[in-house]
Amino acid sequence: MDSFSSPSSGSSSSTFSTEEFMDQLKTQLAQAYAEEFLETVRGKCFEKCITKPGSSLSSSESSCISRCVERYIEATGIISRALFSAPH
Repeated sequence: MDSFSSPSSGSSSSTFSTEEFMDQLKTQLAQAYAEEFLETVRGKCFEKCITKPGSSLSSSESSCISRCVERYIEATGIISRALFSAPH
């Protein structure tokens, strides 16, 4: 069963309503955003900020990670606002 299939197959009452479909789509988009966010933090911020991996973060590494995450959140907010406010 793919992610858009109804949970119970073989029944004529198993089709999604538009609202159920939109709710599932929103959930999947939120999950995809969270995965992208974590991948970006892991990839970009870790590489940039963690110079000597160890059992704990130094204060400068912790500050760098915080700034990197804040900048990513800020950048994605700017992009989202630009995309959703653009005339269609």
